[in-house]
Amino acid sequence: MKKYSAPILPILQRHLSEIGENIRLARLRRRFSASIVAERAGMTRTTLRSIERGDPNVMFGAYARVLLTLGLENDLSLLARDDTLGRKLQDAGLPVKARAPRKPPQNG
Repeated sequence: MKKYSAPILPILQRHLSEIGENIRLARLRRRFSASIVAERAGMTRTTLRSIERGDPNVMFGAYARVLLTLGLENDLSLLARDDTLGRKLQDAGLPVKARAPRKPPQNG
């Protein structure tokens, strides 16, 4: 029985393809073969090939292991780093106080 997978939006597929291409170019710049990177990342060459094509069915952890193998693990911290929309939504939902808080009574 075939597993159901939800269709992927074209914009997401473009981003994944771009990430895969960036990973492939990083591997080639380092002059690493696909076999070496796959072995060091603990996966098959087929999985690495899927990552380099931007396959959405590959687990995120596999992408992370390849980035670590290529010395690009710090790039993971850049994901969703600048959440401009989230910050605007958060700021818009903050209540505005009508008056300043009361001062505590002073002991005299």
